[in-house]
Amino acid sequence: WPKYVKLQRQKRVLMKRLKVPPVIAQFGNTLDKNAASTLFTLLDKYRPESRQQKKARLTAQAADKAATPTTKPNVVKYGLNHVTTLIEQKKAQLVLIASDVDPIELVV
Repeated sequence: WPKYVKLQRQKRVLMKRLKVPPVIAQFGNTLDKNAASTLFTLLDKYRPESRQQKKARLTAQAADKAATPTTKPNVVKYGLNHVTTLIEQKKAQLVLIASDVDPIELVV
């Protein structure tokens, strides 16, 4: 058999035989289509602002120097290192993990 087939079979046998801790076993579940679409609409609401939107916000803020400065909008943070830092600082409120992350230890 080809090497990749042997590796797939060995991995399947190991996953059946090894007892997976509950902390990692919870990542075997994925969202259904309705929950995923609801999640994506929520994430779309907190999409990071584009360069044009940021420029418009900053020019409006510069024009109104007497007014209170506008705060940065709440946005979704992404990236493995950035999210890990936010988790360590206890600033993360919700963490989403893609289902195709193979070594789950990268994100756990």
